[in-house]
Amino acid sequence: MAMNIKRPNGTEDVIPRDAHKWHTVEKIARETAESYGFGELRFPTFENTELFLRSVGETTDVVQKEMYTVKAKETEFTLRPEGTAGAIRAMLQNGLLNEALPQRIFYIISCFRHERPQAGRLREFHQFGLEMAGSPSPAADAEVISLAKKILDRLELRNIELHINSIGCPACRAKYHDALRAYFEPRKEELCDTCKERLVKNPMRLLDCKSPEDREIAKDAPVILDYLCEECSSHFTKLKKYLDIAGISYIVDPKIVRGLDYYTKTVFEFITTEIGAQGTVCGGGRYDGLIEQLGGQHTPALGFGMGLERLLLVMDKQGCDFLAPKKCDIYFATMGEPALEKAMKLSAQLREYGYFAEFDLMQRGLKAQMKYANKIGAAFTMVLGDNELAEGTAKLKEMESGEETKMSLDNKFETVFEEIYFNKMMNVMDDGNNPPFAFTGEDK
Repeated sequence: MAMNIKRPNGTEDVIPRDAHKWHTVEKIARETAESYGFGELRFPTFENTELFLRSVGETTDVVQKEMYTVKAKETEFTLRPEGTAGAIRAMLQNGLLNEALPQRIFYIISCFRHERPQAGRLREFHQFGLEMAGSPSPAADAEVISLAKKILDRLELRNIELHINSIGCPACRAKYHDALRAYFEPRKEELCDTCKERLVKNPMRLLDCKSPEDREIAKDAPVILDYLCEECSSHFTKLKKYLDIAGISYIVDPKIVRGLDYYTKTVFEFITTEIGAQGTVCGGGRYDGLIEQLGGQHTPALGFGMGLERLLLVMDKQGCDFLAPKKCDIYFATMGEPALEKAMKLSAQLREYGYFAEFDLMQRGLKAQMKYANKIGAAFTMVLGDNELAEGTAKLKEMESGEETKMSLDNKFETVFEEIYFNKMMNVMDDGNNPPFAFTGEDK
């Protein structure tokens, strides 16, 4: 009996015809981060479990319900459920925080959480994230938010709202926790079992509960902004001023607390209503105590994560432009073994110049080869047979216009082809059309 093995539930394959969409998001995110002075960091897919227990928080859903943890002999590892903890661990271990501050890093990673799969929420998902360490200034918060918005703007996303909040420092939150317990305690028995535990350990988590019943109970809960100390209140006021200066619109949303325990002061989300319940396409904030918690010196820091699957969902729904997929520049249709050998040599020469050259590998007839060239969208074709080899020339056909150019098959072949190809590109742009292999819309 044949095996029927499918991908694990909550994961997705990215096939070649869709890869250009991912390349678009990754290219714009990477270029934008670099324009703000961020450099790329790569770090392991799994870490010692203790890292996430200490950073993410033992009372969070991520730690309690969603982590993928494995034991290898005496060691316990966890597939990363988010990027910040591993990134900070890598910055500490590699001495980056001993260098000039602020340190700025970004990363493109896969993360893993055992959640109920749905649109925009997978068990293996991908993030573009970044961290800035060293600055306590609200100007740094505005800078990071500005960077996130710049990425979304360059992707041409519409109807995205920025929601901001401050969840204060530990001193603020201690008083706020007392107020929340006083509010929820009379209705404790109406809460879900998870929130009953949260009420004791971390009552702010109640505001993040997905249960409709618990959300209804929480709708009139005390607001953290009423409990901020003078320093945290001043920090938030300055952040709003800097966002105003930058011309970035925002909504103050006291219900935003984020799902991880390491956040302090600023938290923010970019939200859309166009992909259902999983509408947060970017979320982040400040975590001034995390680096010290993980064994470093006290160093203020902040960052964000963007869910790539969610971004792509919104882009598809809104009809946003993507990088055009790379297509064949020239296809050699061959007749006979000598012609095949010549096509192999010419293809090798063109590939040295960066062209996408292809020739027949299926022993098709000439008619079938030309049909294949059309199917793959080849820009040019060239038929090679005994006559062409004997004469040392062949006709290069531009597939869109049908125009043919006779070319020598000598050592200068790639130079002549490059000139013809360049002229075609110029004609395409002069006609007001889009050049091949660039953005399908206005060049970013």
